[in-house]
Amino acid sequence: MTQGLLASAEHGQRVLGAVLRGMRGGLHEQVAQSWTRCLNDYRLDPDGEPHPPVLDGQALALRCRRLADVIEAARLEMSTLYQQLADTETAVVLTDGEGVILHLVSSPEFAQELEPVGFTVGALWNEACAGTNGMGTCLALAEPVSVRQEDHFFTRLTSLTCSAVPVHDPEGRMVAVLDVTSRSALQQQHVLVLLGMTARMIENRLIDQRWRDAHPLHFHTRPELVHTLHEGRLALDGEGVIRAANRSALFQLGAESPQALCGHRVEEVFQTTLDDLLERSRAASFHPVPVYRVNGAHRFFAVARPPASEALPLRPGPAAVPAPATAPARARSLAAPAVGLSDARLAQQLHTGSRVLSRGTPLLLRGETGAGKEVFARALHERSPRAAGAFVAVNCASLPESLIESELFGYRAGAFTGAQRNGRRGKILQADGGTLFLDEIGDMPLELQARLLRVLDERRVTPLGTEETLPVDFQLISASHRNLLELVAQGAFREDLYYRLAGIELAIPPLRERSDRRELIQRILQEENGAPLALRPEAEQLLMSHRWPGNVRQLRHVLRAAVALADGASVGLEHLPSLRADAAPATPVPSAVPAGGAAPVTASAAASVSLLASGMVPAEAPAAPQGLNLIQSHERQVLLQLLEQHRWNVSNVAKALDVSRNTLYRKLHKLQIAVSQRA
Repeated sequence: MTQGLLASAEHGQRVLGAVLRGMRGGLHEQVAQSWTRCLNDYRLDPDGEPHPPVLDGQALALRCRRLADVIEAARLEMSTLYQQLADTETAVVLTDGEGVILHLVSSPEFAQELEPVGFTVGALWNEACAGTNGMGTCLALAEPVSVRQEDHFFTRLTSLTCSAVPVHDPEGRMVAVLDVTSRSALQQQHVLVLLGMTARMIENRLIDQRWRDAHPLHFHTRPELVHTLHEGRLALDGEGVIRAANRSALFQLGAESPQALCGHRVEEVFQTTLDDLLERSRAASFHPVPVYRVNGAHRFFAVARPPASEALPLRPGPAAVPAPATAPARARSLAAPAVGLSDARLAQQLHTGSRVLSRGTPLLLRGETGAGKEVFARALHERSPRAAGAFVAVNCASLPESLIESELFGYRAGAFTGAQRNGRRGKILQADGGTLFLDEIGDMPLELQARLLRVLDERRVTPLGTEETLPVDFQLISASHRNLLELVAQGAFREDLYYRLAGIELAIPPLRERSDRRELIQRILQEENGAPLALRPEAEQLLMSHRWPGNVRQLRHVLRAAVALADGASVGLEHLPSLRADAAPATPVPSAVPAGGAAPVTASAAASVSLLASGMVPAEAPAAPQGLNLIQSHERQVLLQLLEQHRWNVSNVAKALDVSRNTLYRKLHKLQIAVSQRA
């Protein structure tokens, strides 16, 4: 053992003084109580040698089999945490509920250095064997702890700092401890935060693994936090009975333990049933839908999904075999295509994509901007064998060229100026075990196309600033509104990459060609309003006849504005000002205005007045530059109005929109608004 583990002989006297004479001088209460247990209960000598016993191979294998799902759930998250910490003198450790180390992620050098004190897989690190330490003390207290250098009981361990958090199974039992041990003497609060987040991810994975035949229910009071680490998660059996709940679900629902929820039906918690939630979630393409607590006091947003064990490719044919009349509503909802609704062409594409994706074939989706390529890709992911893994979407067109490489491949700490202190795990590694969706792949720079091609061929990633390559396994879906073969002919896209991406190419139909427009309009209206909303015949006719150059994205924006303007009343023409303006016939402009008379109102002027009345565009809005579609033109006018209101203070506009300044600057650049511009 190196000299770094040797501490002064004064440490032993400090331990004895604190326990026997109460000389605690700023010692944390957790540490003081642990020292007392080590000295009085376990009869340990602080100046002695820590010798944690190491289990033999058979005994260790038995424990690993018993907690195989915990280890499996923890492996990837532990590797990710180790990369975030980016410190070669750090180890990420998982123990069982008795303190036996089951899995360890570290550099070979650091692991070899700690091996003489029993820091190895199979060693027992509870307090009775190893004194005060992160793993053992966390087990003793069943709560997060930090044990810094001289906080250790044994003198020989005082060059180490340990932080540890408990890991609970779906029934709420503490089954493991997750620990970070390092040389760092810095404050460990940020390490505890990262450990806590990692433990929650492991616990969520455990729910998925142990309840693969259950329906996962994701919810939160804020829709943008569904499918994040902060979401509440329930596992429901086929009858809608709660079988498991994560810690966030307990907190949001005011339950003290999983037992307070488990065994209850979902309608005892929310004003809905499992069948209703499944139906609404599918109709919303698995975007969060509003639900209410049984007492009506709180509103949540929730998504219910079929069990992971049922995430298989759909059976042939866009028109699925109808369920028998006696089958439950849940069986019928599972048979309906989520994004295709009743559009036969889209349903057939979904079926085709599901079949080829299940065989490991990469997919290339081609369709107009706003046609729903990402929604379609998510639906494919949900039906794939990797549905339990992450769906990671990357829009190659929205990222600055200087950041695409770090976003995709990740980087270690200090790889470049402005990098996060702990490094960053790239999107490709995040998609390990799941689906990587590369949207607008045609806008990826040529030099990065070569790196991506190498990753696809080798299935290994090398983060920026390191020579270490990491294995990765994912299914690939790409999308573009551009013709990639034309880009290949122009030399703007690599031919070898094209054929690597396009195992099969699927066309996503634009909204104007879809046969389910009426159903889609009604569904989006209900989503935006939170309840069904009537649509007057003249408004429905205008919506059905519109060409929708912005496709589903434009439709949602128009209906969102209509819901706001209608304020609970039925939607009429007056609530669709932008569509009325587009549909207004052009009025000839006279060569001169009669003396003393008012100038006739042109179609463009009528459009400006109508949009101004709705609050969508600024007065005297300048003409939009060439190359912008209808939605972008409207976005540009809204931003110009906001800039005028805030006297062109970009920071204030960003705050008003609740976005970062960098995001706003990219949007301004995309909409051809110069920061120095004045209306």
